[in-house]
Amino acid sequence: MIEPLLRDDALLRDVVRSNISADSFRLWWLGQSGFLLQWRGRHLLLDPYLSDSLTEKYAGTDLPHLRMTRCPLKPDKLCFIDLITASHAHTDHLDGETIRAVLEASPNARLVVPGSARNLARERLQGGSDRVDTIEAGLSIEIAGFRITGIPSAHETLETDDLGRNRFLGYIVQMGPWRLYHSGDTVLYEGIAERLKPFRIDVALLPINGRCGRVAGNLDAREAVWLANAIGARLVVPCHYDMFAFNTGSVIDFIAAAQQIGQSCSVLRCGEQWSSESLQT
Repeated sequence: MIEPLLRDDALLRDVVRSNISADSFRLWWLGQSGFLLQWRGRHLLLDPYLSDSLTEKYAGTDLPHLRMTRCPLKPDKLCFIDLITASHAHTDHLDGETIRAVLEASPNARLVVPGSARNLARERLQGGSDRVDTIEAGLSIEIAGFRITGIPSAHETLETDDLGRNRFLGYIVQMGPWRLYHSGDTVLYEGIAERLKPFRIDVALLPINGRCGRVAGNLDAREAVWLANAIGARLVVPCHYDMFAFNTGSVIDFIAAAQQIGQSCSVLRCGEQWSSESLQT
């Protein structure tokens, strides 16, 4: 079992100590595609998976979802969250067990999901269903000082529902002068770099687990580096690895690819903080 750099009370103390009103922002990787984003005393959770719901769901099957990395904290301890986003309906991105606990602990928090996932999100949230807001590709929503813009993602293909709404989205998060891109699950598709370039991304959070047999695919390490470089991202941070053994990726390959083309990158341990102050020098 991989241990987080910080977990439980130590992780929460790190978040509280960092809660300042400066223009810099901070990130903590929470495992898989989950991140905690802090800016000017406000907190955004991106695709949090802080439970063992998938381990329980697939127990006894030929595809067990056993954790490689220990959960960094219990979601009911997150009592200061302003906004949660889920990029699509897969449980490791829209986990009812995690999000219900966060919404209960943070009574003013809201959840943003693609319109195609609204009904499922309400079903999974049970009593918190009135706190769901939706977004579509190309549109934006502003909550708690975070401006979220939907970008189509292709989890193998650019899927839409019967109403033409994208099933998978990435999100541009804008706060003050900063622009962050969280892709959710995606592979490369024609035009993705052109969609993203105008946002002048500071930090790109991209999956590196690639394609794993029966499981729909994502960017691999080299593709993630290529995309970050193609959109002019000042920094790329890898995610979606070291959670499930059947569906992980190589950080070594990621670092080598970034060094080869001169793309700035930062590899975080679960529970580790990164600050945008490093981009201001």
